[in-house]
Amino acid sequence: MGRRGYEMMMKRCALLWILSLSALLCDAQGLLRRDLPKYDYIVDSLNEIVTPGSDERQKAFFAKLDSLVLCHEGNVNVLHIGGSHVQADIYSNEIRRNLDSINAYSQSGRGLIFPYTVAKTNNPSNYKIQYKGTWTTTKNVQRDRKAVLGLTGIAVTTSDSLAEMTVYLNGKSSNSRWVCNRLTLIGYTDSLQKVEPVVRLTDSTLYSARYDADKSTYSFDFPHMVDTFTIMWDQMDREPHEFTLTGLLPETSNPGLVYSSVGVNGASVPSYLSCENFDRDLSLVHPDMVVFAIGINDALVKNFSEERFVQRYDSLIAKVESESPGCYYVFVTNNDSYKRVRNARKVQYEVNMNGLKARNAFYKLAEKHDGSVWDLFSIMGGLGSMKLWEKDGMASKDKVHFTHKGYVLIGDMFYNALMSAYLEMNVKR
Repeated sequence: MGRRGYEMMMKRCALLWILSLSALLCDAQGLLRRDLPKYDYIVDSLNEIVTPGSDERQKAFFAKLDSLVLCHEGNVNVLHIGGSHVQADIYSNEIRRNLDSINAYSQSGRGLIFPYTVAKTNNPSNYKIQYKGTWTTTKNVQRDRKAVLGLTGIAVTTSDSLAEMTVYLNGKSSNSRWVCNRLTLIGYTDSLQKVEPVVRLTDSTLYSARYDADKSTYSFDFPHMVDTFTIMWDQMDREPHEFTLTGLLPETSNPGLVYSSVGVNGASVPSYLSCENFDRDLSLVHPDMVVFAIGINDALVKNFSEERFVQRYDSLIAKVESESPGCYYVFVTNNDSYKRVRNARKVQYEVNMNGLKARNAFYKLAEKHDGSVWDLFSIMGGLGSMKLWEKDGMASKDKVHFTHKGYVLIGDMFYNALMSAYLEMNVKR
C-alpha cells in the first residue's frame, strides 16, 4: 500500500471511529454479557482489569481492537495459556465465543488446537477428534520424554501406516462458525521424504503440503472453506517411519480476532519453559495479547516462593517478547483452592494459603512487564471461597477445579472486565 492509500485508509478509519464511538458508548451494554447470576460471595466491584504500571501496551492492543470493531480491518491474535483449567477449554472458549462478536462481519480462524483425544486425555468439547492407529504421547509435565515439544506442551507420535485423524472444528454443533481454507500442521520426522502428511476433505479430494523446514510446519491450502478434514500419513516404503504432531492451526484469509488456547493438565511455568520449540511456535500464533493463567500447580508445593515464581515467569515472558515485542499481557491470578491432606487415614482438605502469595506475585509481574491483572482470587471471594462455589455447584469436589457452570461464569466475567476496560479507554481518548 502506497503512502496516499495509507493516508486515505487512516482518514476513513478516523471518520468511522468518530461516527461509531458515540453509538458504541451509548450501547455499551451491548458489548457485555447481561444478566450474569449474582452470588453474595462474588465481589462484582472487583471484576475489572487492573493495570498497576504503564498502560501503553494495553492502549496499543485496544487500538488494534478499534480497527476490527470500527473499521472491520486487520487481525488481532490472542493466546491463552495455562494448565488443566485451560486444557478443558470451557472458560477460555466462553471468552472466545464472546469475543467472536467482534468477528460478526466475517468468519475468522478457530485458533491453535491439539488432538487431545489421540493423546488419551480430555479433549475440549467444542471440537471433536476421531482417530485410527497406534500413537504414543509426550507431555511437558513428564520427566522422561520421547518427543520434542513446542507451544502446546504436548505431542503425539505414530509410525502406524493406518494412522489418521479426522477433525471436526465445530464438534457436535450444527453451527459451522469455525471454518478454514488453510491448515498448518506443526510436527516433525527424522525421515523426511519417507513419511509425510496429506489431507483428505469430505469430498475425498487429497491435498499435499508445503513443508517449511525452519518452522517445522506442513501447510495446506483449500479452494473453499471447510470445517471437517482428515489427516493421513503416507509411508513411502515398507519400513515404518515415525512422525510427531505437536499442533494444528486452522486459519482463514479473513480479518478478525483469533483466540488460541493452550493447556496441559498439571502444567506449571517450568513445564512450558522446558518446551524446546516454544519460541519457534509462537511465531505461528504471533500474539498481540497473552492471557497468562499458569500458576495453580506452581502454588500447590509446600515451599512456594514468590520470588522464584516471578523469575520463572520473567523467563517465559522473555520468550514471548522475542517473537511478539510489545505484546499486551493479562495475568489471571490463581483461583482459591484447597490441598488434600491425610489425617488419621482420612482424606481432608485445607485451604491453600499460597493463593495469597501467588496473587501478590501476579501483581508484581503486571507492574514489572507493563501488563494487567484480572484478580480472580479476590473476585471469587478470596481465601476459603472455593467451598462456597462448591456448595452452589460451581466447583468440583477436589476444590481446585470448577464445574462447567463455574467455568462459564468465569469466562463471562473475564470478558465483561476486558470489554469494560476497552470502553473506558475509548471514553478517555
